[in-house]
Order: sequence, then C-alpha cells, then structure tokens
Amino acid sequence: MHDQQLLRYSRHILLDEIGIEGQQRMLDAHALVIGAGGLGSPAAMYLAASGVGRITLVDDDTVDLTNLQRQVMHTTARVGQPKVESGREALLQINPDIAVVALRERVGPARLAELVASATVVLDCSDNFATRHAVNRACVAAGVPLVAGAVIRFDGQLSVYDMRDPASPCYACLFPPDSRFEDVACSTMGVFAPLVGVVGAVQAAEALKLVVGIAPSLAGRLQMLDGRAMEWSEVRVARNPACPVCAGRAVPRSDR
Repeated sequence: MHDQQLLRYSRHILLDEIGIEGQQRMLDAHALVIGAGGLGSPAAMYLAASGVGRITLVDDDTVDLTNLQRQVMHTTARVGQPKVESGREALLQINPDIAVVALRERVGPARLAELVASATVVLDCSDNFATRHAVNRACVAAGVPLVAGAVIRFDGQLSVYDMRDPASPCYACLFPPDSRFEDVACSTMGVFAPLVGVVGAVQAAEALKLVVGIAPSLAGRLQMLDGRAMEWSEVRVARNPACPVCAGRAVPRSDR
C-alpha cells in the first residue's frame, strides 16, 4: 500500500482484527455483486469505501424515478441510465483507486459460473428466487462464499452460505428449489427504504469479514429483522445432507 492508501484505510488498519494484512486482503479481493438496486447500493458502496480492489456489478435494469426512494447509489440526474453504469460512477466517486466492472446483462448459468469462479466473495442482492437459486448453484460449484439478503415491506433477512466450510448449508438447504415460494415485488408490496440500507450494510460487513478471515460469520444462521419493532431474531440452520444442490460437494482448499 502507498501512503494515500495507508491514510485512507487507517481506521481499518487500527483494528487488530484487520491491520495492514487484512486491508491488503481487501485490496486484493474481487467482490461480485448481483443486483445494483436497494440492497446492492449500500453493499457495494461500503465495499468500495472499505477498499475492495475489484467490484463487479451485474444488473440489466435502468434507473427509474421510483428507485430513488431507497437505491442510494443512484441519483435523479442518472434516471434512465443503466444501473450498473450509474453504480460504477458512484463507486468511483467514493474510491477512484478501485476497479469497478459494470455488466448490464441478465446472466445465464454458464456466464454466472464464469463470473463466480473469478470472485473472492459473492453478494446476492437480487429480488427473485430464480436468481437466488442460480447464484447459489454457481457458488456451490465454485466453492465461493455467498452473502444473501432480502427485504420486502418491513421485513428483512440475510445469511452467509460458505461453501469452504463442510458444515455450512447452502441457500437451497433453507429454501429448496422445488418448493413453491411466491416472488413479491416491492412495486406492489412496498418496501421501507432504510431497511434495505441496514440489510445491505450487513451484507457488506459479512463479505468483508469473509475476505479478511474474521470469525464467526453468519454461516448456519439466518437472521431476520422486523423493521416495525426494530428487532432481530435468529434461526440456526443445519446443512441438509439430502440437499439436491450441495449434497456430496467437495470442500475446496482453505487457502483459496
């Protein structure tokens, strides 16, 4: 790190759990963020500010006026722009020393596998079960840790699925792909704006902990936030040995 980086990240470096070595791990890391909306905005902004050296944003949508109530990475002036381009501009304004890759595309399985394989950590900030399951399958196959969050109305939830840990469940262990889950859109159900900031920020925190190696993570724990009462609750979740996605998976080397 050069002098300006030492100054920029000095508050991290002062933490015994991070220090110079941990900050360097962030600078060397590649975070793949699926979704550049409500959750992806705060998550990506904190990753950029914290010094994650490479951030890839994936989203095929454009900025709409209705997004601005909660998607803080975007501005009124960028309405109509691709979200990933708007996000790239915002992240580089926060930290011009990092690399931000903007991919305006709806990725299929092969492309998703390619992107996940190159990542240090994946953040699922999408808004539908099909994408969440596709991201999970790619992370299981590549042995890359996944931080997944979701918010609707006044309710939020998040967890970590760390495929480097043989005891960690995957997303499909909690939400089997053959189960019927109804996708509910914030356009019809609504969403409390600050709640996506809370959950997205925690996703960034968990991703940074995974990069640096700060334990424990949320692996095996599903956290749920009631935004009305502002109360967190937690459910312990075990790996499903019969899971159709992660059963029999090979555990990658710990030095990945």
